[in-house]
Amino acid sequence: MTEESDREDLLLSDDERMHALNVISEHYAAGRLDTTEFYDRSEAIASARTLDVMRSAFQGLPGGLPLEQVDGHLRKIPVGGNTPALTTSPSAEAELSSLRRRGGLIDSLDGVIFGITLVTFLVLQLVVDWDYAWLVWPSLIVTLSLPRMILKFSDDDEEIYEELKTSEATSRKKRLQAATERILELETKHDPDTI
Repeated sequence: MTEESDREDLLLSDDERMHALNVISEHYAAGRLDTTEFYDRSEAIASARTLDVMRSAFQGLPGGLPLEQVDGHLRKIPVGGNTPALTTSPSAEAELSSLRRRGGLIDSLDGVIFGITLVTFLVLQLVVDWDYAWLVWPSLIVTLSLPRMILKFSDDDEEIYEELKTSEATSRKKRLQAATERILELETKHDPDTI
């Protein structure tokens, strides 16, 4: 006979099902599930009455089931938005990771360089009252290109990085919208108070 803390037939609350739906939505938004898989798994989660029934919906996903039993009670396992990404070949993944890292660093450095240039211009123009303060602006050409040279971030890399950022943002936005719509649909479908 199993102990109270090992029971798989504990009934799920609406809050626990909603937590699981949010987690499966994150997996969908990250591209781990296609639309059909997401709909099938989210339907299974929304209609699950017990932890055991819900377990199969998370099979094969990083982190597994986002609920666990502790002393005969269910506890939500917090899952951040930074779950591991889909894996491709190691060299392609390493190259994409390097491109993202360098691109993010370039974006940050561009902001810092522009900010320093603006502050320098304002100090020279307004505080020092130097007539040639405008000379700091052409210096941006040099200062913005230095990090790119040091990090070996070519124009092609920058173009690919921008396309990648745009594509990922668009894809994530679409998936999050679809996930939100699906959760609302399932809430309405499985809410006994809805007429």
